[in-house]
Amino acid sequence: MNFFKAIATVAGFTLISRIVGFLRDILTAALLGAGPLADAFFVALKLPNFFRRISAEGAFTVAFVPVYTAIKEERGSADAAKFAGHVLLLMLAILGAFVALSILGMPYIIRIIAPGFETEGERFIAAIHYARITFPYLLLISITAMFGAMLNANNRFAPFAMAPIIFNLTLISAMLIAHQQSYEISKALSLGITASGVIQLVFMAVMTFKARIAPCFSKNEHTGDVKKVFALMGPGVLGAGVMHVNLFADMIIASYLPVGAISALYYADRLNQLPLGVVGIAMGTALLPMLSTALAKKKTDDAKKLFSQALEGCVFLALPSALGLFILAELIISVLFERGAFDAQSTQRAAYALMGYTVGLVPYVASKVLSTVFWAHKDTWTPVKISMQVTALNIILSIALIFPLGAAGIALSTGLVGWLQFFLLKRKIRHYEDIDISTAAQRRIFKLGVAAAFMGTVIFILSLLWGAFIGAALPDFIKMLAIIICGVASYGAAVFMLRIYDLRAIKYFFVKR
Repeated sequence: MNFFKAIATVAGFTLISRIVGFLRDILTAALLGAGPLADAFFVALKLPNFFRRISAEGAFTVAFVPVYTAIKEERGSADAAKFAGHVLLLMLAILGAFVALSILGMPYIIRIIAPGFETEGERFIAAIHYARITFPYLLLISITAMFGAMLNANNRFAPFAMAPIIFNLTLISAMLIAHQQSYEISKALSLGITASGVIQLVFMAVMTFKARIAPCFSKNEHTGDVKKVFALMGPGVLGAGVMHVNLFADMIIASYLPVGAISALYYADRLNQLPLGVVGIAMGTALLPMLSTALAKKKTDDAKKLFSQALEGCVFLALPSALGLFILAELIISVLFERGAFDAQSTQRAAYALMGYTVGLVPYVASKVLSTVFWAHKDTWTPVKISMQVTALNIILSIALIFPLGAAGIALSTGLVGWLQFFLLKRKIRHYEDIDISTAAQRRIFKLGVAAAFMGTVIFILSLLWGAFIGAALPDFIKMLAIIICGVASYGAAVFMLRIYDLRAIKYFFVKR
């Protein structure tokens, strides 16, 4: 599959998922608001998701895909299926025991990840109850992620990209049913999370069987390969993504702030995750199996081309997104969430947090590509070392910035350390002779920065002039939509005026040759 077609497939379904996710968040904000039960639920939601992103979609995926791809290329699909079956049995045993022990010890876990809750009994007790309901999702989604990794390694990117849509639709259904039946919204959401895990697992299992790449259970002849995966996973648990480690640290620190701080960070991060997910995850998901295959076949020119295209694509999409979210933060959050139990104060708090997160949006997206290079080379230790340095700095900065800025200081710290992570990864990547960014791509990236600056100027001026001269009487939704359309149009016009891309080049990217 063409690299940009793979990106378009993953990004397209991810975008649909994010849109459905925003509908879910709008409904959650209206029905649940930003009070103590909301804080408790968001802790319960983040807990299995944190372990999922670190183990299932992080360390496991980046360790499993290169080994699985190498076996498939060197020994054939049958051996790869037997290897996957052996890994699946181990995953069931290890994660099954971990989930069971975590459910039993949940009060101690909540004391660690949200220590500020202990002084407020309602949030602490509710967080334990909801987390016990949601934690089985970790096991379900980890197996789902393994099936997704197998499909991606066989250039079938659509099914796993569709799975998050199921998650969001299940939670929306749970809220609507609970509201109609006058049932507790936060508990219904917790039950919906685990239910969505079951549905996603069944869907992905069907897709792997349909693609004829399902795991095959046999004797332990792949013990050496499995040990290799777990050896790579060990450091990857720490270094799979500093973004997720930082968010986890943010939650611990935010638990000491007044009620609503965790909710503000959650809603801000949801908006920040739109471009991060659509661009960063799409790039990393498509790049890892393709780059692993190119390196396994020793096709250096293909590897360099893939790397250049990935970095260029990150800047092309992430930079204007970051500028737009920063400039229009309060307007966007007000339009999306300010209704029902979510008031103007909640909007302002979440808007400041969003501005802090967007400071690091571009480097986090680019770091996803840089980290993928190390993973494709089966080097998980380098990202670990960088992750530990950046995480330590993030914690120190967060504690320093919460006093003048509150929750926004935590978000700003996360955004700032994203730049450190990017530069440290970039410096280390020079050691690989088979990875380089072309001079032409560097020139286009510089021009993309100019085009994005022009777009940012346009939407900033429009946001200032709108209330005074253009349409003070019009609803904020129309204002937001009009400014975003003008921003996209101005960015597209700048791209063509600067001759960064033309229609023929765009067609070339997405048409399989």
